[in-house]
Parts: sequence; structure tokens; C-alpha cells
Amino acid sequence: MLDDADLPREAARSLDRLIPRLEAEFAGTRPRWQAFRARLEREFPRLFAELHRLYGGRYDFFWHLERILAAAGAAWAERPAALESRDAVAEAAALAGRPWFLDHGEVGAVCYVDLWAGDLKGLRGRIDYLRSLGVTYLHLMPLLKMRAGENDGGYAVSSYRAVEPRIGTMAELEALADDLRAAGIRLCLDMVINHTADDHDWARAAIAGDAESRECYRVFPDRTLPDAYEPTLREIFPDRGPEHFTWSPALGAWVWTTFYTFQWDLNFGNPALFRRMAEEMLFLANSGAEVLRLDAVPFIWKEPGTPCENLPGTHRIIRAFNAVVRLAAPGLTFKSEAIVHPDDVKSYVGPQEAELSYHPLFMVHLWEALASRDTRLMRHALAKRFALPDGAGWVSYARGHDDIGWGFADEDAAAWAIDPGAHRRFLNAFYTGRFPGSFAGGLPFQENPRTGDCRISGTTASLCGLERARLAGDAEGVDLAIWRIVLLHGLILTIGGLPVIYLGDEVAAENDYSYEHDPARAHDNRWAHRPPARPAEQEAARADPDSPAGRVWRALSALIAMRKATPAFGGLDTEILPLDNPQVFGFVRRGHDGDDPPVVVLANFSERDQAVPDAGLAALLGRPPWPDIAGFAGPTRAFGPLGVVLEPYGLACLTARG
Repeated sequence: MLDDADLPREAARSLDRLIPRLEAEFAGTRPRWQAFRARLEREFPRLFAELHRLYGGRYDFFWHLERILAAAGAAWAERPAALESRDAVAEAAALAGRPWFLDHGEVGAVCYVDLWAGDLKGLRGRIDYLRSLGVTYLHLMPLLKMRAGENDGGYAVSSYRAVEPRIGTMAELEALADDLRAAGIRLCLDMVINHTADDHDWARAAIAGDAESRECYRVFPDRTLPDAYEPTLREIFPDRGPEHFTWSPALGAWVWTTFYTFQWDLNFGNPALFRRMAEEMLFLANSGAEVLRLDAVPFIWKEPGTPCENLPGTHRIIRAFNAVVRLAAPGLTFKSEAIVHPDDVKSYVGPQEAELSYHPLFMVHLWEALASRDTRLMRHALAKRFALPDGAGWVSYARGHDDIGWGFADEDAAAWAIDPGAHRRFLNAFYTGRFPGSFAGGLPFQENPRTGDCRISGTTASLCGLERARLAGDAEGVDLAIWRIVLLHGLILTIGGLPVIYLGDEVAAENDYSYEHDPARAHDNRWAHRPPARPAEQEAARADPDSPAGRVWRALSALIAMRKATPAFGGLDTEILPLDNPQVFGFVRRGHDGDDPPVVVLANFSERDQAVPDAGLAALLGRPPWPDIAGFAGPTRAFGPLGVVLEPYGLACLTARG
């Protein structure tokens, strides 16, 4: 293995030797080869460094390195012209320090194709609906061919190159990507890189005796190594227990299965597996995906005597994939999914790793503050961790397809004399409706009878109290629930980064309990917050502005329009305000370069009026007198002798007079 100091010199030597071989391989694509070579000279040093740290001790390292580059070159040669054009725009924006995902005009949405539109053809017919909402980025939940029967909601992938037949075909996916691109909407797909289904072609080949395919997985002939690994691994699912390995009679061996027995963990200690996965990524990129959500990234690198999460090798793998993508599909963006300690979440985000990341800490604290009516813990956590490296961004969301786990940092809670365990138990009780006075209608997911721990399932509307208030005929409770829904979305749209709305939330969709009658889903109450869309109801909501669904649609539409009209909501420059009132959360936005008029956002996390004194706020905005209110602020706002008065769950966006 080379020392780090020697890597640049050896990278230059290696590239000099590889260039003629690659040039000969791509002799028939000379004009495109020249463009590829220019990128190769720029990206190769970091690709070489990461791959050498991972695989440099192997005798066949340079052969694998050449094959990885050849795979990238082949994908570049096949890149469609329309995607090349997007590459050029994305590269220029990134070099200018304004990556597309930090533009104030960007608004995202996420859905399951079958639940929201039936199939890919149906989704093509709903693009106008997305445009009417202002969507510019669409994440389609797992749609690649999946294991029959149990498949973890599509995350047990049987093929990265085929669409699940009931959803459509790869040709239909490519046509949808074209239509979305024409409508100004980027397509995001899931890339499950920690594991495949046990019926994936690689797994089938391994079962059939193919040695190279067997080496793509973490396979063990006996319990010696599994028993050595097991003591340092954390329990993922309480109902499964601590076991991370499954005996496969077909293989005659134990297989590492972090999540479910039918999901076989991949072996990234094998450079041939790295190349195979890079080829799958680039295939999806050339099929029209402009963002890949990297699923369960903390788990992809394993070492004995460690938790096998968030290891240095994991970061090297993702950075190496990033370099490969920059060679062959530079318009492609990675989005990491890492539901781990907040500091570990942040460690995956950067322009040379995953440019985007979910922001689970912000999501968790939105719900934590809503239950406690106290924003101080949220302020403390975000003030420490909101900033990211230049060229990277957060994905802000109120909730996703998964359950809500209380992933705040214990040390943050301790800083405010909060017992983290007791606080999590309070939040679980509150959002399952077990706490006296709770408004929420959530469900406990994966409840652990030994510890009392659980996570929470439920739609935004039901967790905000709309379902319970509507069933009780409580008109005031309905109003409060609507304002809570609007408040959460107002904050994800203004705080910085790419906001993503789970489709259905824009029309206040409530929990759907039909999953209880489906044997394949009855054991997983997360399906309660994945309700099927009802287009007729969506259209009715837009036509009836006074219904709960119509009120939420109207409010979110106004918030989205405000975001798109306010340059200060671009970029990631966000200053969390240390306000005296604990019920109010506030921050200042200044846009990409600080040249735009700043905006102060204030949010009331209680059902009572809250005042914010004007002392200091005018100075933040740069000039007296008292600033004007910019755009939507709801439900109402007022100026009084105490400054700004926010009514229950009110959101105010303030800027200086021009």
C-alpha cells in the first residue's frame, strides 16, 4: 500500500499508462473521447486515491481500476444528447457555486408510483398536477423490479435494470423521464447499494455456483466470523432481535443480512462488486435519473470489532462512486439516506461525496417542538449542525415514507437538562395519543416491549391532529391541525436547501387503515402513512378552498409561490436566532451571496398567541423602520406594542422595506 503522500505521484503515473489503453478501447468515439479524457484528467487523482485506499493491497488492483474506467467510458459514450446538455448546465452551476438544488425556485415531491398514479403511464398524465403545485424535482419511491412477496416496500431489488412489471417498463420510465425533463422536473430514483434481494441475478448466479457472483456477497461457510462480528453490531429491528446473519440452504452458507433475511448484504471489499454497482448507477443515469438516493449508506463497509456503521471505508466508497459519476454522468446528483447520529449524517454530505442529504435532525425536531411547545432544543441542535460545505445541501421534509424515530443527539438533550430516554418516551406517548391532551393520531411502529421504545407511523395530517379533530366534530381542533400542517411545510420551504413534500400532504391526507386487510402489509403499519391518492379528491380540494384539504392546498401553494419569488430563500446561509420566547423558532435567510434583502422567519410552535419583541430584528434586516412582511404568513400576524404577535402556529416572513 502507498502512503498518502505518494498517491498523487502514482496516480499521475498510472493515468499515463492507462490513457493509451483506454483511448484504443474507445477509438470509434474520438470526439466524445476527448471530452471524457478531459474529465478523466480532472477526476482521476481522487478516484485513484479512494480506490487505492480500499483495494490497493490486492494483486489485481490495477486490472480492476482499468475495468472501472472502461465501464465509465462506455457509459459516457452511450450518454443521450439531452442528458449531456443537462450535464453541461449542472456542471456550470456547480462551478459557479450555485448548484441547482440550492436555487430558491426548486421544490420537491415524493410518491409511490402505484399508490399515487397507478403506473408510469398514469404518472405521465399527472405531470400537469405537479407543475400546478410548483414541483421541480420528483422522487419516485422504489420502482425497480422487486422480490415477489416480502420485499421491504421495494427495497429488496431483483434487478437494477428492469421496472417492476405492474408499474411499467424501462422504456416507459425513460419516456417519463423525458416528459418530466421537458416540464422542468428532475427525476430521482432509489439506488439500494447495501444489499440486493435474494433472487437478484447475482444471487441466483451465486446459488448456481458462480464464484465471482458469490464474492459479491458477504458469505460465510460457518459461524466463526459471524460470531466474531455479532457482539459489536446494534439491533436494527426489535422483533427480529440482534441476529444479522441468515443460513441459506441454497448457498450452503451463512449470508450477512442486516435488515431482512431476504436482503443479502453486498461485499464492497470486492472491487469487482464496486464496478458492477457503478455500472448499474450509470445505467439508471443514462435512463434519465438525475438524482440517485443512496439507501442505507452507513452499513455498506464492514470491519470486525466495529459496529459496521459509518466506517471510513463507507465514505471512501461513496467518494469513489462520486468520482466515477463525474466522469460519465456529471449531471447526476447523489442524495444520501443515513438515519444515524446527527454528526454522522452530516459527515456524508459534501460536493465530492453525496451532494445532498436528508435532514432527519430537522424533521425530528419539528415534531419534537410541536409536541413540547418548546423550540430551544431544536435551536441548539440546528445552530451546531446546519452549516454544510460549499456545494452541498440539505433535503428538508416534514415526513417521509418511513417511520419517525427520535434521532436527536443525547448530548444536545443533556445540555438542556433533558433526560433523552424520558423525552423519547414522552414523544412516543404523545404521537400515539397516549399522552393526556395529545392531538396526534399516530401508530407505534416496532414497539420494543423490553424497553418501551418505538417509532411513529402516521401521515402529517393525522400526526398534526386533523383526523382526531374531524372525527370528534371539533371545528377549532380542525383549524389548529391545519395551521400545524402549514407551519411545518412553511419551515421546510424557507429554512434552506431542497424542500420535499410527500404527495398527499398537500391535500391533508389522513391515515389509511386499509393495509390491515392486506396480508402482505398488515404487519407493517407504515402503510398507514402511504395512502393511495384519489385524484378526484385532489381536484375537489383545489376547487373547494374552504375544505381542510382545500385550505392546506391553498396555503402550501402560497408558500411555494413566496419561496420562488424570494431569492433570499436560495443557498444554505441560515442563522438560527436565540430568541427569548421558547415557543418561537426563528432564523435569518440571506440567499446565495448575501446580496439579496435578508428575510427573518418566525414560527409559533404553540396554540396560543406569542410575541417577539422588535429589539434587534430591525438590525438583522439591515435598516429601520420596522420591516414589511414578505409573502404569506399564516394563519394571521399583527404588530403590537410588544413587536410581532404570532397567532397560534403562525408563520411570519419579514423583510426590510425597499
